[in-house]
Order: sequence, then structure tokens, then C-alpha cells
Amino acid sequence: MYLWVKAIHLMAVVTWFAALFYLPRLYVYHAIARDKGENASMNTFKTMERKLYRGIMTPSMIAVIVLGIALLALQPHWLSQGWMHAKLFFVVLLIAYHHVCLIYLKQFAEDRCSRSQVFFRWFNELPVLALVAIMIFAVVKPF
Repeated sequence: MYLWVKAIHLMAVVTWFAALFYLPRLYVYHAIARDKGENASMNTFKTMERKLYRGIMTPSMIAVIVLGIALLALQPHWLSQGWMHAKLFFVVLLIAYHHVCLIYLKQFAEDRCSRSQVFFRWFNELPVLALVAIMIFAVVKPF
């Protein structure tokens, strides 16, 4: 049972990260289109962003959390280990990042996002840092 839950958990993690990497990239292109006054492109981006967030990103995040809890229920001793505390800290940061993405999604949908494409290029890099940390904690278990 454990290996099945772990396999599905990892599939959900990959899907969630794909969306976490792609949505802010859409924001970059949306900001560029906004700055050029390309209304047709902006409407396309609004649709893409909404569908990605609601149809892929959020269900993936929920699956990651539910399956992660299931893994912890199957291996409760992990909760006493420092590497798991560190990993969960970065997961919480990712959940917060996920919700910040929703704030920007709503701002773009209402045509009131004023952040630049440069901001979103940097914003897009934050999940990479979390991914590196989470993978090191989960695989190497340094403490």
C-alpha cells in the first residue's frame, strides 16, 4: 500500500510543480500583452490562467496534501525527524505561493495587476528554490 500511495503522491507533486512553474510564466506573457495593449491576447491569457489554476494546479495541490498525510499516517515516525520538519516547512511555503498565485490571477482577471513582467520572471523562480530544498530533505535526509 505504501509504495502505491508514494507513487501517486509523486505524480501529483510533478503535476503541481509543472503548474507552479507554468502559471507565473503565463503571468509574464500576460504582463507583456497588457503593456502592449493586446486585449485579445489578454483574454486568452485570462482563460489559460484560470483553467490551469482551477483545473490542474489546485487539484494537484490537494492530491499532494492528502497523499502526503496518508504517507505520514503510514510512516508516523517521520514526524519526529528534523528533515521532515524542514520539508514540511517548504511545503507550507509552496501552499502560500500557490495562494499568492491566486491573488495575481484575480488581479489579472479584473485588469488591475500592475506588476511588471520582470517581477513575474523573478516570482517564477521561487518554486525552484522550494523544489531543490524539498528534494534534498526527502532524498538525502540531512538531519
